Amino acid sequence: MDNVYHVPVMLKECMDALAIKPNGIYVDVTFGGGGHSREILKHLGPEGRLFAFDQDPDALNNVIDDARFTLIHQNFRFLKNNLRLNGVKQVDGILADLGVSSHQFDAADRGFSIRFDADLDMRMDQISDVDARTVLATYAEEDLHRIFGMYGEIVNAKTLAKTIVTARLTAPINTVAELKEAIKKLVPRGKEHKYHAQVFQALRIEVNKELEALQEFLLQTVDVLKSEGRLVVMSYHSLEDRLVKNFMAKGKFRGDVEKDFFGNEIKPFHVISRKAITANDTELVENNRSRSAKLRIAEKLEIA
Repeated sequence: MDNVYHVPVMLKECMDALAIKPNGIYVDVTFGGGGHSREILKHLGPEGRLFAFDQDPDALNNVIDDARFTLIHQNFRFLKNNLRLNGVKQVDGILADLGVSSHQFDAADRGFSIRFDADLDMRMDQISDVDARTVLATYAEEDLHRIFGMYGEIVNAKTLAKTIVTARLTAPINTVAELKEAIKKLVPRGKEHKYHAQVFQALRIEVNKELEALQEFLLQTVDVLKSEGRLVVMSYHSLEDRLVKNFMAKGKFRGDVEKDFFGNEIKPFHVISRKAITANDTELVENNRSRSAKLRIAEKLEIA
């Protein structure tokens, strides 16, 4: 089932990064098709435990029948509380694969992909009230400008926002085709796919509050990980990677690392991978999604 739903990226590299102890407790906060989780279970002994998180109801179809495994149907921003509800305070390793699953892109009715004409949904959590249609229909021009510029890194974000606000006065923008039609005059010739992908990325990040959730999750890992526990995060665009890189290096998302009275750095992690790990040539050919993946690894420092 996992290979149909989603082919896990850099599977071996993730397992090596976690440095799995057979009797340890691990968390896969982005369960999806369960590819990474199934591999973690292969490395665990009878006493090992694996907890997985996923807010997408479709992921529940991939639950693993194993007494050592527990799937928690929640966003990973609720990591700490949900582990405590399951009697766990600290764990030996945490894995996060921040990419949208192949299944979500391939399910036309989810509205994640520019390949299909479908309602503009893009919700990871189907219970949420805000979808991409809501954003396009109700956000003020300055807010649309912000999300397209910040989350999509679109050069003409201001013009794009104004175009959408003008277009929606005439007719609602509810589908992929209607959005493409509304903005077609702004799309650079020969770069249609890239431009549409940037627009969709910006909307998806806003709908799911992805960067806010990532920051909340990362902050909780400091308490949840045991000393020498591993934090392994794979990101797919520069906004995520920058947050992960800064947090692992400094224990914060911006500014310089804090120091004590004696000038010693105060930070929770030792960075294992100074440079992001990327997929090898073979995987780049076999799995298209691995092209933009960046894997970073950090180890929780022992508190004196």
